Amino acid sequence: MSGVLIWAVDALVVLGLVVMTLGVVGVYRMPDAYTKLHAQSKAVALGVICLLVAAMLRGESLTALRGLLVAAFLLVTAPVAAHVVARAAWRAGEPMKGERVIDESGPVPEPDAPER
Repeated sequence: MSGVLIWAVDALVVLGLVVMTLGVVGVYRMPDAYTKLHAQSKAVALGVICLLVAAMLRGESLTALRGLLVAAFLLVTAPVAAHVVARAAWRAGEPMKGERVIDESGPVPEPDAPER
C-alpha cells in the first residue's frame, strides 16, 4: 500500500470520527427532539460512510463490496428511520422549541383516530 493511500485512509478515519463527534455535540446542544434527530441521523450516516470508505480502501475486494452494501443500506434506511422517529414524536405531542418555529404539520391526531 502506497504512502498516499495510507494517508488518505487515515484522513477518512479522522474525518468520520470528527463528523460523528459533531453529531454528538449537536444532539447535546439542539433544543428539541426534531433537531436532535436531524443532527444525529446526518452525522451518523456521513461519519459511518467515511469509515466504510476508509475500510474499503484499506481492505481487499470482498471487504470493499461489503462496505459498499452497508453504505447503500445506511443511505436508504437512515432517513426512513429518522422520519419514523420524528413522526412518532409528533404524534405523541412533542412540541417544537425555538423562537421562530412554525409547525405546518397541522393538528396532532387523536390516538384512536385512523391513519391519514
